[in-house]
Amino acid sequence: MLANGLLDGAAVGFVGGLTSGLLGVSPGGGLVVFSGLLLGAEQHAAQGISLVAQVFPTSLSGIRRYWQKGHRSPLTWLVLLGVGFLIGGAAGAKAAAAASRAFLQWTFVLYLVALGVLVVVRPPRRESEEEGPEAPPVPRWALATVGAFAGFSSGFLGIGGGLAITAGLSAWLKVPQRSAQMVSLVLLTVPLTIPAAWVYWREGRIPSWPVLLGVVLGLVLGTDIGARLANRFDDRLLRGLLIAFIVLMAAYMAQEALR
Repeated sequence: MLANGLLDGAAVGFVGGLTSGLLGVSPGGGLVVFSGLLLGAEQHAAQGISLVAQVFPTSLSGIRRYWQKGHRSPLTWLVLLGVGFLIGGAAGAKAAAAASRAFLQWTFVLYLVALGVLVVVRPPRRESEEEGPEAPPVPRWALATVGAFAGFSSGFLGIGGGLAITAGLSAWLKVPQRSAQMVSLVLLTVPLTIPAAWVYWREGRIPSWPVLLGVVLGLVLGTDIGARLANRFDDRLLRGLLIAFIVLMAAYMAQEALR
C-alpha cells in the first residue's frame, strides 16, 4: 500500500513538474487533472493534493536551469505578486469550501478558456539581442493585480496560480515568454499556498502522506527535466505548447463536469 501510494504520487508529480518546468506554470493544474486520472481523487481532494504539494520548493531544480541561461526575476516583482497572491489565495480557498464539485469544475473550464484566449490574442514581446533576457519595466499595480488573480484562482481551484502568472505577465503585460516563466517558478518557491492548503487540511480534503511524498519527489525530477527542455525550445514552440496544455486541461475538466 505504501509503495503503491508513493509510485502513484510520483507519477502525478512528475507530469505536473514536467509541465511546470517546460511552460513556467505551477504544477497545480497538472496535479489536479492527473490526480483525478491516476489516483481517482475527488475534485476537492485533488485540489488539496495540489495545494499541499506546492508548499514545498519543488521548482528550485527548474529555476537553476533558467538562471544558467541568464533569466532573472526582479525582487520588486516577486514582492508585489506575492502580496497579491496571499490575499487572493485566502479569499479563493474560503470561497471553494462552499462550492460544489460541478461548480468548481465548470469554473476551472471557464478559467482555462479565458487564459487560453488571452495567450492566443496577445503574444508576448520577443527578446531582442540588445535587451537580452532581462525583465522589462512593468507597472506595480499591474503586478499586484496579476498576483491577486493568480492567488484567487489558486485557492479556489487548487491549481497554484502559476498559469495565471505566466499568462498574465506574458500576454497581458507583454513580458518575454521565458522571463515570465522564470518569475512564475521563482514565486512558486515561496510557500504562498499555505493559507489555502490549511483551509483544505482543516476541511479534511488531504490524502495520505505516502501519496503526497511521492508527488513532491516527482515534482522535483519533472521540473528539472521540463526546464532543460524549455531552454532548448524557441518562444513560438513554448507558446504553442502552453496553448495546447490549456486546451487539453479545459477539455478534460469539461468532460468531468458533464459526468
